[in-house]
Amino acid sequence: MLPLLLLLVGFSFADLAPASDVERAEAVTTVDFWNGNRSQARQVYEREVLEAVLTATEDDFGAWEITESLDDYPGDEESRVFAEKGHDLFVTIAGNQKFGPDDMLVVAEPLTRNLLGYRIPIIRETDAGVFAAIEDESALKALRHGIPETWSDATIFRHNGYTVVEEGDFDDVFDRLRAGRFDYSAFGVNEVLGVFERRASERPGLTIDRQLLLFYPFPLVFYVNPQSPELADRIEQGMRAIITSGRLDAIFDRHYGDIVARLGLDQRTVLVLDNPLVPERYKNLKPDLNAL
Repeated sequence: MLPLLLLLVGFSFADLAPASDVERAEAVTTVDFWNGNRSQARQVYEREVLEAVLTATEDDFGAWEITESLDDYPGDEESRVFAEKGHDLFVTIAGNQKFGPDDMLVVAEPLTRNLLGYRIPIIRETDAGVFAAIEDESALKALRHGIPETWSDATIFRHNGYTVVEEGDFDDVFDRLRAGRFDYSAFGVNEVLGVFERRASERPGLTIDRQLLLFYPFPLVFYVNPQSPELADRIEQGMRAIITSGRLDAIFDRHYGDIVARLGLDQRTVLVLDNPLVPERYKNLKPDLNAL
């Protein structure tokens, strides 16, 4: 009996019991969030939305922490963000043509009221008069739109009959604009000010156009690694929660509540484009400055 008694010393049936709710709650989920290939304004906003989503779902899914990567993946390297890079999720445009239907899990709730689909050109100061005189799309179609390689915008603008110069990357787009390789490059109203201040303004002779506002359906949504269905469920549940609670509106208003006045959006000529890439559920998005 002595050996058996010795084996039982320190043993408790609690050792065999399943983990308690408290123990499960103490487990921390680490979320590998890829936040590269975008402007700093988008990086800050999209991380804040993710933090709100994870916080809103703590009771059901537990504690969390974010590991954020700001690495840029040029060209079609973005398409390997899950399969080769191993990240858990990122934010991108709905209908990103770099991904097939089995390459990701999509959380369909948009993050920014289609702000990225409201586009403003950055131009050369010497061309300000040319852009000020534009009243319809035919005049803009005669000019050259510079777009970095593999950006979905190139497909959208070509589809609508615009002249597209697709070359280079985000880092050198303003050098090429200044050199006259094309006439303008358009960016979402949620990023154009930051893009100009941190990139374009370093090249003398460039400015933000004051006349035009282009629009097409271009909502930003979460893409989740297809190997992480529970995370996708958490993000979907969290997005619904922060929409219902008003938390998403509060984040939006803090970042972009004055965007219409700041950029004079209601004083601009609006040109509407079709987006052949966007999923059907977003096809009917129309410009609505009152919703911003």
